[in-house]
Amino acid sequence: MAQGTVDFVKKSGGCGFVQTDDADDDVFFHTEDVGGPDLEEGQEVEFDTVESEKGPRADTLTRL
Repeated sequence: MAQGTVDFVKKSGGCGFVQTDDADDDVFFHTEDVGGPDLEEGQEVEFDTVESEKGPRADTLTRL
């Protein structure tokens, strides 16, 4: 599993991005992958990365 830090959260859209040293680009996440909308910018997380149509996406994201 990869680890990273929540870089951006768009609460109205229910999504955001995780910054990680393992990838050049930030990894997209949707709150349905988290189990709720309560992630905050700067929070450390762990996740699996899956490929989607628009690039990498965090899957099974958990808070550390």
